[in-house]
Amino acid sequence: MEDNKTMKDFENDLDRSFQVLNEGDIIEVTIIGISDTELTVDFDYYTDGIIPLEECSEDPAFSIKRDVEEGQKIKAMVLNPDGPGGHVILSMKKANKILVWDELQKAFDEGVAFNVKIQEAVPAGAICYLKGVRAFIPASQLALEFVEDTSTFVGKTVNAVIITVDRNEQKLVLSAKMIEKEKALAEKTKRIGRLMAGDIVEGTVDRMESYGVFINLGEGLIGLCHISQISNKFIKSPKEVVKLGETVKAKILKIEGERISLSIKALREDEPEEEEEEYVIPEEYSVNNNEGDISPFAILLKDRKF
Repeated sequence: MEDNKTMKDFENDLDRSFQVLNEGDIIEVTIIGISDTELTVDFDYYTDGIIPLEECSEDPAFSIKRDVEEGQKIKAMVLNPDGPGGHVILSMKKANKILVWDELQKAFDEGVAFNVKIQEAVPAGAICYLKGVRAFIPASQLALEFVEDTSTFVGKTVNAVIITVDRNEQKLVLSAKMIEKEKALAEKTKRIGRLMAGDIVEGTVDRMESYGVFINLGEGLIGLCHISQISNKFIKSPKEVVKLGETVKAKILKIEGERISLSIKALREDEPEEEEEEYVIPEEYSVNNNEGDISPFAILLKDRKF
Protein backbone atom coordinates (compact mmCIF):
# COMPACT_ATOMS: atom_id res chain seq x y z
CA MET A 1 0.00 0.00 0.00
CA GLU A 2 1.13 3.60 -0.64
CA ASP A 3 0.66 4.46 3.08
CA ASN A 4 3.07 1.70 4.07
CA LYS A 5 6.00 3.13 2.14
CA THR A 6 9.07 3.91 4.16
CA MET A 7 11.21 6.99 3.83
CA LYS A 8 13.75 4.83 1.98
CA ASP A 9 11.06 3.84 -0.57
CA PHE A 10 10.26 7.49 -1.20
CA GLU A 11 13.92 8.25 -1.67
CA ASN A 12 14.23 5.43 -4.23
CA ASP A 13 11.15 6.68 -6.09
CA LEU A 14 12.61 10.18 -6.15
CA ASP A 15 15.94 8.90 -7.48
CA ARG A 16 14.20 6.96 -10.26
CA SER A 17 12.11 9.98 -11.22
CA PHE A 18 15.26 11.93 -11.91
CA GLN A 19 17.12 9.15 -13.71
CA VAL A 20 19.00 10.16 -16.82
CA LEU A 21 17.46 8.65 -19.98
CA ASN A 22 19.45 8.34 -23.16
CA GLU A 23 18.30 7.63 -26.67
CA GLY A 24 18.51 3.86 -27.29
CA ASP A 25 17.93 2.85 -23.65
CA ILE A 26 15.56 -0.10 -23.24
CA ILE A 27 13.38 0.16 -20.13
CA GLU A 28 10.37 -1.62 -18.63
CA VAL A 29 7.17 0.40 -18.64
CA THR A 30 3.56 -0.12 -17.59
CA ILE A 31 0.68 0.79 -19.92
CA ILE A 32 -1.62 3.27 -18.19
CA GLY A 33 -3.59 4.59 -21.16
CA ILE A 34 -4.69 3.44 -24.63
CA SER A 35 -6.05 5.62 -27.42
CA ASP A 36 -6.50 5.11 -31.15
CA THR A 37 -3.11 6.68 -31.89
CA GLU A 38 -0.83 5.97 -28.93
CA LEU A 39 -0.05 4.22 -25.67
CA THR A 40 0.62 6.19 -22.50
CA VAL A 41 3.09 4.45 -20.19
CA ASP A 42 4.48 4.94 -16.69
CA PHE A 43 8.02 4.05 -15.56
CA ASP A 44 8.48 5.92 -12.25
CA TYR A 45 9.74 9.01 -14.06
CA TYR A 46 8.79 12.62 -13.46
CA THR A 47 6.78 12.51 -16.71
CA ASP A 48 4.82 9.91 -18.64
CA GLY A 49 6.04 8.16 -21.75
CA ILE A 50 4.29 7.98 -25.10
CA ILE A 51 4.47 5.11 -27.61
CA PRO A 52 2.98 6.23 -30.97
CA LEU A 53 0.89 3.66 -32.83
CA GLU A 54 3.51 3.31 -35.59
CA GLU A 55 6.09 2.39 -32.92
CA CYS A 56 4.02 -0.40 -31.38
CA SER A 57 4.61 -3.29 -33.78
CA GLU A 58 5.81 -4.27 -37.24
CA ASP A 59 2.96 -6.74 -37.54
CA PRO A 60 0.37 -5.22 -39.93
CA ALA A 61 -2.35 -7.13 -38.09
CA PHE A 62 -1.51 -5.44 -34.76
CA SER A 63 -4.46 -3.77 -33.04
CA ILE A 64 -3.78 -1.17 -30.34
CA LYS A 65 -7.22 -1.87 -28.83
CA ARG A 66 -7.00 -5.66 -29.00
CA ASP A 67 -3.37 -6.69 -28.53
CA VAL A 68 -2.40 -4.64 -25.45
CA GLU A 69 -4.18 -3.73 -22.22
CA GLU A 70 -3.86 -1.31 -19.34
CA GLY A 71 -1.63 -2.58 -16.54
CA GLN A 72 0.46 -4.66 -18.94
CA LYS A 73 4.23 -4.39 -18.50
CA ILE A 74 6.26 -4.14 -21.71
CA LYS A 75 9.79 -3.27 -22.81
CA ALA A 76 10.32 -0.11 -24.86
CA MET A 77 13.26 1.80 -26.33
CA VAL A 78 13.81 5.49 -25.68
CA LEU A 79 13.60 7.44 -28.95
CA ASN A 80 13.50 10.97 -27.54
CA PRO A 81 14.00 11.73 -23.81
CA ASP A 82 12.60 15.25 -24.32
CA GLY A 83 9.70 14.85 -26.68
CA PRO A 84 6.77 17.18 -27.41
CA GLY A 85 4.92 18.32 -24.30
CA GLY A 86 7.78 17.10 -22.12
CA HIS A 87 6.89 13.46 -22.68
CA VAL A 88 9.45 10.73 -23.32
CA ILE A 89 8.86 9.16 -26.75
CA LEU A 90 9.40 5.42 -26.79
CA SER A 91 9.25 2.52 -29.24
CA MET A 92 7.98 -0.92 -28.36
CA LYS A 93 8.74 -2.04 -31.91
CA LYS A 94 12.44 -1.21 -31.80
CA ALA A 95 12.93 -2.71 -28.34
CA ASN A 96 11.17 -5.86 -29.43
CA LYS A 97 13.38 -6.12 -32.50
CA ILE A 98 16.42 -6.40 -30.22
CA LEU A 99 15.01 -8.43 -27.33
CA VAL A 100 12.71 -10.77 -29.22
CA TRP A 101 15.51 -12.85 -30.73
CA ASP A 102 16.43 -14.18 -27.30
CA GLU A 103 12.79 -15.24 -26.84
CA LEU A 104 12.66 -16.77 -30.30
CA GLN A 105 15.89 -18.71 -29.71
CA LYS A 106 14.50 -20.06 -26.44
CA ALA A 107 11.23 -21.03 -28.13
CA PHE A 108 13.23 -22.82 -30.85
CA ASP A 109 15.31 -24.70 -28.28
CA GLU A 110 12.20 -25.80 -26.36
CA GLY A 111 10.10 -26.63 -29.43
CA VAL A 112 7.32 -24.21 -28.45
CA ALA A 113 4.37 -24.06 -30.89
CA PHE A 114 2.60 -20.81 -31.81
CA ASN A 115 -0.66 -19.91 -33.53
CA VAL A 116 0.18 -17.54 -36.38
CA LYS A 117 -2.03 -15.91 -38.99
CA ILE A 118 -0.93 -16.04 -42.62
CA GLN A 119 -0.73 -12.46 -43.87
CA GLU A 120 0.70 -12.81 -47.35
CA ALA A 121 1.35 -15.44 -50.02
CA VAL A 122 4.60 -15.55 -51.97
CA PRO A 123 5.60 -18.01 -54.72
CA ALA A 124 7.75 -20.13 -52.41
CA GLY A 125 5.51 -20.04 -49.34
CA ALA A 126 3.69 -17.69 -46.98
CA ILE A 127 4.44 -14.76 -44.67
CA CYS A 128 3.26 -14.35 -41.08
CA TYR A 129 4.42 -12.47 -37.97
CA LEU A 130 5.61 -14.01 -34.72
CA LYS A 131 6.19 -11.70 -31.75
CA GLY A 132 6.28 -8.81 -34.22
CA VAL A 133 8.94 -10.44 -36.40
CA ARG A 134 8.27 -11.22 -40.04
CA ALA A 135 8.46 -15.00 -40.49
CA PHE A 136 8.47 -17.26 -43.55
CA ILE A 137 6.72 -20.63 -43.93
CA PRO A 138 7.89 -22.58 -47.01
CA ALA A 139 5.16 -24.10 -49.18
CA SER A 140 6.51 -27.54 -48.26
CA GLN A 141 5.98 -26.75 -44.55
CA LEU A 142 2.44 -25.35 -44.65
CA ALA A 143 0.68 -28.72 -44.45
CA LEU A 144 1.29 -32.47 -44.57
CA GLU A 145 0.96 -32.36 -48.35
CA PHE A 146 2.87 -29.88 -50.53
CA VAL A 147 0.81 -26.72 -51.11
CA GLU A 148 1.02 -25.46 -54.69
CA ASP A 149 -1.30 -22.46 -54.28
CA THR A 150 -0.18 -20.73 -51.09
CA SER A 151 -2.76 -17.95 -51.57
CA THR A 152 -5.45 -20.33 -50.24
CA PHE A 153 -3.83 -20.00 -46.80
CA VAL A 154 -3.99 -16.19 -46.58
CA GLY A 155 -6.14 -15.23 -43.58
CA LYS A 156 -5.90 -18.69 -42.03
CA THR A 157 -4.36 -19.36 -38.64
CA VAL A 158 -1.95 -22.28 -38.38
CA ASN A 159 -0.09 -23.88 -35.50
CA ALA A 160 3.64 -23.83 -36.18
CA VAL A 161 7.08 -24.28 -34.63
CA ILE A 162 10.32 -22.46 -35.36
CA ILE A 163 12.76 -24.43 -37.53
CA THR A 164 15.28 -21.66 -38.24
CA VAL A 165 16.18 -18.66 -36.08
CA ASP A 166 19.10 -16.44 -37.12
CA ARG A 167 19.57 -13.21 -35.21
CA ASN A 168 22.40 -11.92 -37.43
CA GLU A 169 20.50 -12.49 -40.67
CA GLN A 170 17.17 -11.51 -39.08
CA LYS A 171 15.83 -14.77 -40.47
CA LEU A 172 12.88 -16.62 -38.97
CA VAL A 173 11.42 -19.76 -40.60
CA LEU A 174 8.44 -21.74 -39.28
CA SER A 175 6.85 -25.11 -39.99
CA ALA A 176 3.18 -26.04 -39.61
CA LYS A 177 3.85 -29.44 -41.20
CA MET A 178 5.87 -30.64 -38.21
CA ILE A 179 2.92 -30.02 -35.89
CA GLU A 180 0.50 -31.73 -38.28
CA LYS A 181 2.90 -34.66 -38.59
CA GLU A 182 3.05 -35.08 -34.81
CA LYS A 183 -0.75 -34.95 -34.57
CA ALA A 184 -1.14 -37.50 -37.38
CA LEU A 185 1.39 -39.81 -35.73
CA ALA A 186 -0.39 -39.56 -32.38
CA GLU A 187 -3.72 -40.34 -34.04
CA LYS A 188 -2.21 -43.25 -35.94
CA THR A 189 -0.66 -44.67 -32.77
CA LYS A 190 -4.06 -44.37 -31.09
CA ARG A 191 -5.78 -46.25 -33.93
CA ILE A 192 -3.12 -48.96 -33.98
CA GLY A 193 -3.59 -49.32 -30.22
CA ARG A 194 -7.15 -50.48 -30.85
CA LEU A 195 -5.89 -53.46 -32.89
CA MET A 196 -4.56 -56.77 -31.55
CA ALA A 197 -2.84 -59.85 -32.97
CA GLY A 198 -5.53 -62.30 -34.03
CA ASP A 199 -8.03 -59.63 -35.10
CA ILE A 200 -9.70 -60.09 -38.48
CA VAL A 201 -9.53 -56.97 -40.64
CA GLU A 202 -10.72 -56.00 -44.09
CA GLY A 203 -8.99 -53.73 -46.54
CA THR A 204 -8.08 -52.96 -50.12
CA VAL A 205 -4.97 -54.15 -51.90
CA ASP A 206 -3.20 -50.81 -52.23
CA ARG A 207 0.19 -51.84 -53.58
CA MET A 208 1.78 -55.00 -54.92
CA GLU A 209 5.43 -55.95 -54.68
CA SER A 210 7.32 -59.15 -55.47
CA TYR A 211 7.60 -59.86 -51.74
CA GLY A 212 3.94 -59.25 -50.84
CA VAL A 213 1.00 -56.86 -50.88
CA PHE A 214 0.19 -53.73 -48.89
CA ILE A 215 -3.40 -53.64 -47.67
CA ASN A 216 -5.10 -50.31 -46.89
CA LEU A 217 -7.10 -50.86 -43.70
CA GLY A 218 -8.55 -47.34 -43.64
CA GLU A 219 -7.96 -44.49 -41.17
CA GLY A 220 -4.41 -44.14 -42.49
CA LEU A 221 -3.40 -47.70 -41.52
CA ILE A 222 -1.49 -49.94 -43.94
CA GLY A 223 -0.65 -53.59 -43.32
CA LEU A 224 1.77 -55.88 -45.15
CA CYS A 225 0.87 -59.41 -46.16
CA HIS A 226 4.08 -61.24 -47.11
CA ILE A 227 3.91 -63.46 -50.19
CA SER A 228 4.29 -66.52 -47.95
CA GLN A 229 1.09 -65.49 -46.14
CA ILE A 230 -1.10 -64.99 -49.21
CA SER A 231 -1.90 -68.58 -50.22
CA ASN A 232 -1.57 -72.12 -48.94
CA LYS A 233 -0.09 -72.97 -52.32
CA PHE A 234 3.36 -71.96 -53.47
CA ILE A 235 3.13 -68.86 -55.65
CA LYS A 236 5.81 -66.93 -57.49
CA SER A 237 3.88 -63.64 -57.53
CA PRO A 238 1.02 -62.14 -55.48
CA LYS A 239 -0.70 -61.45 -58.80
CA GLU A 240 -1.52 -65.15 -59.03
CA VAL A 241 -3.96 -64.79 -56.14
CA VAL A 242 -4.98 -61.17 -55.60
CA LYS A 243 -5.58 -58.08 -57.74
CA LEU A 244 -4.79 -54.41 -57.19
CA GLY A 245 -7.84 -52.68 -55.68
CA GLU A 246 -9.39 -55.96 -54.54
CA THR A 247 -11.06 -56.05 -51.12
CA VAL A 248 -9.65 -58.82 -48.95
CA LYS A 249 -9.88 -60.09 -45.38
CA ALA A 250 -6.81 -60.95 -43.35
CA LYS A 251 -5.74 -61.90 -39.85
CA ILE A 252 -3.31 -59.73 -37.89
CA LEU A 253 -0.22 -61.80 -37.10
CA LYS A 254 1.69 -59.17 -35.12
CA ILE A 255 2.04 -55.44 -34.55
CA GLU A 256 5.46 -53.84 -34.13
CA GLY A 257 5.27 -50.07 -33.75
CA GLU A 258 3.57 -48.87 -36.92
CA ARG A 259 4.17 -52.14 -38.77
CA ILE A 260 1.14 -54.41 -39.07
CA SER A 261 1.84 -57.93 -40.36
CA LEU A 262 -1.13 -59.67 -41.99
CA SER A 263 -2.02 -63.12 -43.25
CA ILE A 264 -4.64 -63.86 -45.89
CA LYS A 265 -3.96 -67.58 -45.92
CA ALA A 266 -4.53 -67.83 -42.14
CA LEU A 267 -8.25 -67.33 -42.77
CA ARG A 268 -8.22 -69.95 -45.48
CA GLU A 269 -6.53 -72.36 -43.12
CA ASP A 270 -9.30 -71.71 -40.64
CA GLU A 271 -11.94 -72.67 -43.21
CA PRO A 272 -13.23 -76.27 -43.00
CA GLU A 273 -11.61 -78.65 -45.45
CA GLU A 274 -13.61 -79.47 -48.54
CA GLU A 275 -15.17 -82.95 -48.68
CA GLU A 276 -13.24 -85.55 -50.60
CA GLU A 277 -14.36 -85.83 -54.21
CA GLU A 278 -16.14 -89.00 -55.33
CA TYR A 279 -14.75 -90.67 -58.42
CA VAL A 280 -16.78 -92.74 -60.88
CA ILE A 281 -14.99 -95.95 -61.88
CA PRO A 282 -15.17 -96.56 -65.64
CA GLU A 283 -17.03 -99.72 -66.69
CA GLU A 284 -13.91 -101.36 -68.11
CA TYR A 285 -12.26 -101.12 -64.70
CA SER A 286 -15.18 -102.64 -62.78
CA VAL A 287 -14.70 -105.88 -60.91
CA ASN A 288 -17.11 -107.82 -63.19
CA ASN A 289 -17.18 -107.29 -66.92
CA ASN A 290 -20.08 -108.09 -69.24
CA GLU A 291 -18.92 -111.63 -69.80
CA GLY A 292 -18.84 -112.30 -66.06
CA ASP A 293 -15.09 -112.72 -66.16
CA ILE A 294 -12.80 -111.05 -63.68
CA SER A 295 -11.06 -108.06 -65.24
CA PRO A 296 -7.27 -108.10 -65.17
CA PHE A 297 -7.53 -104.83 -63.21
CA ALA A 298 -9.97 -106.18 -60.66
CA ILE A 299 -7.31 -107.59 -58.42
CA LEU A 300 -5.57 -104.24 -58.32
CA LEU A 301 -8.74 -102.19 -57.78
CA LYS A 302 -10.79 -104.50 -55.56
CA ASP A 303 -9.36 -103.36 -52.20
CA ARG A 304 -8.85 -99.69 -53.09
CA LYS A 305 -11.20 -96.90 -52.08
CA PHE A 306 -12.00 -93.97 -54.34
